[in-house]
Amino acid sequence: MSKKEASLAQTIKEKALEAGFDICGIARARSLSEEEAVFKEWLAAGMNDKMAYLKRDPGKRFNPKLVFPGAKSIVVAGISYNSGNRQTGKDIPVLSRYTHGTDYHEVVTEKLGKVLAFLEEIVPGVHGKVFCDTGFLHEKSWVREAGIGWQGRNSVMINREIGSFFFIGILMLNIEADYDLPETKDLCGSCRLCIDACPTAAINENRTIDARKCISNLTIENRGPIPEEIVRKMQGRVYGCDICQEVCPWNLRIKTPTHPEFTINPEIASMTREEWVSLTEEKFIRLFGNTSLNRIRFTDFRRNIDDALRSLDKQ
Repeated sequence: MSKKEASLAQTIKEKALEAGFDICGIARARSLSEEEAVFKEWLAAGMNDKMAYLKRDPGKRFNPKLVFPGAKSIVVAGISYNSGNRQTGKDIPVLSRYTHGTDYHEVVTEKLGKVLAFLEEIVPGVHGKVFCDTGFLHEKSWVREAGIGWQGRNSVMINREIGSFFFIGILMLNIEADYDLPETKDLCGSCRLCIDACPTAAINENRTIDARKCISNLTIENRGPIPEEIVRKMQGRVYGCDICQEVCPWNLRIKTPTHPEFTINPEIASMTREEWVSLTEEKFIRLFGNTSLNRIRFTDFRRNIDDALRSLDKQ
């Protein structure tokens, strides 16, 4: 790479950190055919459960040029959502940490938008497209490709500095940059804590998840009743599940970055069991309307609350 491309890469990373991200890497836009093969095997086994949308154009998820023609560089940025604030009630439904604070789609998209806007001012002819858990991209694969993380046994991407509790944002660009080397090391070693801790045995040996057993999937994507054999093992999880990440040594040894956008609302944090039981749709909208929970219908969330409380009572 030329000095100009090296300088551009450094500028992009500096602007990403300035915008509020904790980590950033840049990968060459290429087809990740090796990742696509694993994904198709996973789909063929039916492990996507009822998420039929994952079957649409799987090739697009691993070939950025099919999503953004002319793509040459993939900027991958991560921001931690592992704030120090937690729910304080006893025997209450437990929210996944990623639901704390403002909807991450909005936060990450806005921050990457600032990076793109800056580049549009200083680089003639630059065009870009921002992604955050949208479109067809298999974002986890690009974390490794950009050298900022590896895939843990629980399928979640892990970074040495900030662990695995981070959101991923991607900025595709039509310009060349100095590219980072992909992460090739498996820093999980022989550790299997995440596999052993999963109450429903949803973690496969090949670092994929059987969504049919996964508490996260069944409390977020599922629109029907949660199987009773899963309810008994939910451990109070009402929306998402962090169990496999909570036991990960990489999340225990890092210094947690704090971002105010992802700090839990004190009113939600202090909700008692009685307040969860009596939660109305009006209060649900007021408390959770600007969080990542806004994608679930109240009737489904009400079902989750009842199931989560039943799972706690069975412990």
